[in-house]
Amino acid sequence: MIIFPAIDIRGGKCVRLTEGRFDAETVFADNPLDMARRWANEGAEYLHVVDLDGALAGKPVNLDIVKAIAREVDIPLQLGGGIRTLESIAALLDAGVSRVILGSVAVKQPELVKGACDKFQDRVVVGIDARNGQVAVEGWGVAGGIEAEELAVKMAAVGVARIIYTDISRDGTLAGVNVAATSSLAKAAGIPVIASGGVSNLDDIIAVRAAESDGLEGVIIGKALYTGGVSLQEALKAARGGLD
Repeated sequence: MIIFPAIDIRGGKCVRLTEGRFDAETVFADNPLDMARRWANEGAEYLHVVDLDGALAGKPVNLDIVKAIAREVDIPLQLGGGIRTLESIAALLDAGVSRVILGSVAVKQPELVKGACDKFQDRVVVGIDARNGQVAVEGWGVAGGIEAEELAVKMAAVGVARIIYTDISRDGTLAGVNVAATSSLAKAAGIPVIASGGVSNLDDIIAVRAAESDGLEGVIIGKALYTGGVSLQEALKAARGGLD
């Protein structure tokens, strides 16, 4: 199971939001590159980076920071936030991003997702962000008009290799991962799913690992790492079965 430290970028800084609310932001570092180096030095295998400004703008915004992370940190990163064209996907992959995360376009332009999967294969991930089972888009501010599991099935059908599922109501709250909903979505889609939102302690990581047989292949950790509730070394150990 893979642990993905989260680096959310807004206004050039590393921040965390609560329940996806842009008016509930905490700044944890002035330089996201420093955080990327820290997590890499502490043993991270993969980084999860979100361009929050891009999510609102509908196009990548913090490209210089993303390129610097890709260039200077020797582990892969997946990037989401405002990626809505094949041209943007190609440019980001060329810039050193390992995987791109498509969110809003999965709802609005599923044919674009299919085209991206045909061209870039498993370097395309779909992020499904939901509140009470209903998908939200455009920086989580707009209802997508479709249930999360229904969208997951559709994305698997067009060739998406994996999904990131975020329970928005838990994101940034330290309220625990919604393992039941994530497992249900993974089983419905039949492709690997990365859990996101709500990690508060090592029990959450152990619970996700216990659901690996359902298709859960990793978990994204944000606020718990930044507040010290979970250390990355302990998280990695738990993910490998070392704390049972």
